[in-house]
Amino acid sequence: MPEERRLLAYFDWLTLALILLITTLSLLLLYSATATQVKGVAPLFVKQLVWLGIGLMGLAAVLCCDYQLLCRYAYVLYGVLLLGLVAVLLTGPVINGAQRWLVVGPWRFQVSELAKPVLILVLARYLTEEREASADGLTLREVLVPLALVVPPFLLIAKQPDLSTSLLLFAILGIMVVMAGIRRQTLLALSGLALAALPVAWLGLKHYQRQRLLAMLNPNTDLQGVGYHGLQSKIAIGSGGLWGKGWFAGTQSHLHFLPEKHTDFIFAVLGEEWGFAGVCVLLGLFCLLCVHGLTTAARARDRLGALIATGVVSLLALQVFLNVGMTIGLLPVIGLPLPLVSYGGVVAGDHPAVAGVAHERAHAALSFLILRG
Repeated sequence: MPEERRLLAYFDWLTLALILLITTLSLLLLYSATATQVKGVAPLFVKQLVWLGIGLMGLAAVLCCDYQLLCRYAYVLYGVLLLGLVAVLLTGPVINGAQRWLVVGPWRFQVSELAKPVLILVLARYLTEEREASADGLTLREVLVPLALVVPPFLLIAKQPDLSTSLLLFAILGIMVVMAGIRRQTLLALSGLALAALPVAWLGLKHYQRQRLLAMLNPNTDLQGVGYHGLQSKIAIGSGGLWGKGWFAGTQSHLHFLPEKHTDFIFAVLGEEWGFAGVCVLLGLFCLLCVHGLTTAARARDRLGALIATGVVSLLALQVFLNVGMTIGLLPVIGLPLPLVSYGGVVAGDHPAVAGVAHERAHAALSFLILRG
């Protein structure tokens, strides 16, 4: 009983309220985007309610776990993650040229999604221990260890191929290293190495990945092919105007011009049906969630909790930025879902293109790790 009262006393109701508001908006958009002409509830809408319930149960489970205890087993989780990624490449089915899923009985898992929270825990543990031993900031030699921790999952995920998720791991690394404290000379050296590696990275891209980058620079390139997704997304958002066409009134989505309308391009559905006003509401909720998360990180009782919170907020903010930038044409189409909004789940019978997206709800639950007193 005392422990339960302690949890309730330190529980962050604002974070929970913001997450529930975003997911409620998600359910409304999914119902509109996936509803058919037949009577009854849209099937994907029902499944999303199930995934939301599972996510809330995961949140409750995380609340009962001390993040310091969880980080104690961070390297074990890291090893399990690598084994899972290797198993995907050895046994996973190849679908549409991608090998990203691990099939276990009736379940299909996208293991790469779990790399994000696991890597946050691993980096938080290492940077906490190393920063305490290096008061003047991390040196280049000290940064090599977290860099080495990121490289194996990066290579395994890029091999699938899933370039967007693999690059996101390096972005998380960069943010967490800066937050942990890094010397200016080290930061400049790493920036120089990153710029020098760009030509090599370009040569390592597959043909369709290069085409997507070129389509971003020249939107009129191959409008019936690689440029089609971005074009239809911008048409949908632009046609929404200030107040939108109305719920269930989006022509681009309901006439099936907009591809992947319930996953990667659900933000375009929002822009078309609810207009600029709806876009501002959703982005405002995300901003409040991120700002509150950073405030929580600043008030964390130790460096480990602060780094975990920073990593989770960074992950959320990066994915929102990349998804929104993709749908409005400022970034290439990279196939990254919108956290807490895009449809997703892991179950037999689901299309593999959406399997694993629901793990984003598990990522959000990690932010509660640092809310215990």
